[in-house]
Amino acid sequence: MAIHLTASVGWIGAVIAYLTLAFRPLTTSRILDLRSAWIAMALIGWWALVPLALGSLVTGVALSLGTKWGLLRHYWVCFSFVGTIVLTGVLIAHMPTVDRLAQTARTATADQVFALPADLAHPLVGLALLIGILILNVYKPKGLTRRGWRTSTRAEVPQR
Repeated sequence: MAIHLTASVGWIGAVIAYLTLAFRPLTTSRILDLRSAWIAMALIGWWALVPLALGSLVTGVALSLGTKWGLLRHYWVCFSFVGTIVLTGVLIAHMPTVDRLAQTARTATADQVFALPADLAHPLVGLALLIGILILNVYKPKGLTRRGWRTSTRAEVPQR
């Protein structure tokens, strides 16, 4: 459980760090700050966000299979699982774009670097969804899936 919590909360922290850098192009007119922000976003993406997302996904599945909650027994676990898969997939699909923009920031002229688009949508939406998943995992709202209901019903009926 400690590894899962570390990966999950670390993922949120890494998104906040990325988001801080993503705001930098909107707040500076210094070319070195812009270049550095894009390069750092690529590094944080590949060396913190992606490993923490994958770690959260793998440890979450292992944890759910080893506890009473199960992977498909409760709606909140299903939503957390699907949300984590989607967020991880979007992150991995988005990272080549971040790499391309970081490479442009390294080699382009100042005018081209200032023309780079801000990358705020991905981290803002991702952070909101990660916090939503966190809230689900803390409060664990009631609600069994059909599979969970069948499993719990079978457990209550004495076997002959």
